[in-house]
Amino acid sequence: MKRFYKACTTGSGEGGHTVLLDDRPIRTPGRRLLALPTSALAEAVASEWAAQGETIRPESMGVTRLASTVTDQLPRRRDDAIAEIQGYAEADLLCYRTGAPSDLAERQAARWQPWLDWAARRLDAPLLVTTAIDPLPQPSASLEALRRATTRLDDWHLAGLHATTRLTGSIVLGQAMLMGELDPATAFDLALLEELFEIERWGLEAEQARRHATLRADLAAAEAYCRALPA
Repeated sequence: MKRFYKACTTGSGEGGHTVLLDDRPIRTPGRRLLALPTSALAEAVASEWAAQGETIRPESMGVTRLASTVTDQLPRRRDDAIAEIQGYAEADLLCYRTGAPSDLAERQAARWQPWLDWAARRLDAPLLVTTAIDPLPQPSASLEALRRATTRLDDWHLAGLHATTRLTGSIVLGQAMLMGELDPATAFDLALLEELFEIERWGLEAEQARRHATLRADLAAAEAYCRALPA
């Protein structure tokens, strides 16, 4: 789509903070007014629109996509989002380790275990670790603690957690990003730890590089979105 506006500013009203394109408020793909809970989030959305060149690239506007998702799909699909997040709790990336090679196993333990320890402390949700292929049942008390941590979020924070969890493959890493305790670059390294280990041995392929660039951008957008939410 060709850029159709010159100026991108922010405003506010009874419904919340808005982003204006030539003084006209942005609407979502569902044609709803994009009313945002904080001025910081409005500024983050506005910066994405202001950064567009002659052609608008929706794939480069991750914060806008997340905010639009909240407006168009929540609370109608809130239960679906909670269920999907809880699925990651039952099979968290950090809980499934390799037995060999030993240097990869050691790297997983060194990089992943501190975040499982963090989840035990901050979320009251200790999780078990396995090197087996079969699914590992997690303690019911831990799963319930993670569910409570998810369900008490408002729709804006829930969308952030859904994004960070899906991108990293881990509710633990997702919660850490939402809470501002894990930066996007480290989250990328943790989420792709095994793949990056293999790349060190065999090199990076072009398709991997493209996929990595997309993931880095999406993680950065998710982090910017979460950082701009109400405390």
